[in-house]
Amino acid sequence: MAGNSLGQIFKITTFGESHGKALGAVIDGCPSGIRLAEADFIPEMERRRPGRSSFETPRTEEDRVEIVSGVFEGLTTGTPLTLLVGNHDVRSKPYGVLKNLFRPGHADYTYFKKFGHLDYRGGGRASARETAARVAAGVVARKVLAPFHMNILGHTLELGGIRAERMDPGVIPKNPLYCADPDAAVRMLEVLEKAKRAGDSLGGVVEVLVTGCPAGLGEPVFDKLDAELAGAIMSIGAVKGVEVGAGFEAARLRGSENNDPIRSTGFSSNRSGGILGGISNGDDLVLRAAVKPIPSIMKPQKTIDRQGRDATLELTGRFDVTAVARIVPVVEAMVALVLADHYLRARSGGQDFEV
Repeated sequence: MAGNSLGQIFKITTFGESHGKALGAVIDGCPSGIRLAEADFIPEMERRRPGRSSFETPRTEEDRVEIVSGVFEGLTTGTPLTLLVGNHDVRSKPYGVLKNLFRPGHADYTYFKKFGHLDYRGGGRASARETAARVAAGVVARKVLAPFHMNILGHTLELGGIRAERMDPGVIPKNPLYCADPDAAVRMLEVLEKAKRAGDSLGGVVEVLVTGCPAGLGEPVFDKLDAELAGAIMSIGAVKGVEVGAGFEAARLRGSENNDPIRSTGFSSNRSGGILGGISNGDDLVLRAAVKPIPSIMKPQKTIDRQGRDATLELTGRFDVTAVARIVPVVEAMVALVLADHYLRARSGGQDFEV
């Protein structure tokens, strides 16, 4: 299987499956001299792991990150950095039905058609659990970016058709949905409860805001910063769309409305999402990711077996009602990984930044 790596200079390769012995990431190109300890990973890994609400899988994993290589006396050495996350609370029996049946909306069918053999336990490599390795690698990326004092802030903008109307960053860590609007969070929890009782699932929209990003990141033409950010976010299994700045709304505006006026004090608006011509312009980066509903639901679903015969699938097991909240730290991690890579690429080309 190819396609497990991201980045050119700050390059990560993730490995492992949902029900295997472990997951992890190897980071090549991490600069030396960065202070790094296993305790540094705990806050971000806690944000991604389930257990914040009754709408998340009851699978209990500590998600402790073990540093296997690349650190000596508390500092990165510049050699490949290996991060390992063990799997402990594995229950594969409920997935036995998937040995012969495909889940609609999941990667089972396409993995089978491509490889002819797949690990059907918990989705294998296509499981949302694979994102644990991404979040761990993202912690290192944030340390690379630390001199800029960038703030990468994700939140649940929309869930189940309920959209946040207020933006209070202080509220985000205080509710299980990472929503910046406390009133919207209450209504989101209500629709989640209805979906749970119906044996169904819900999707939504995650927004990420990056403050403190310097102008000049991005490599035109094919390595545009927005293109690589969108690609990294789209690589998350449940994401089906990405917007930058005004996004699709820009298609409904006139040029006179969509252009961001430039003044001596900076940009008067930010419909560009902080990126022009594929290069950061020094304004805030604004990105949104559309997250589909979890495909593993408790309702009977029409499908086929491996012989192509019609069948009905009825699942049991431990599933989230929504992936939106748990994807917030994953999207943040992907943004950090791309920004760290582009910063190191720019620096290797002689480009300097004011810190």
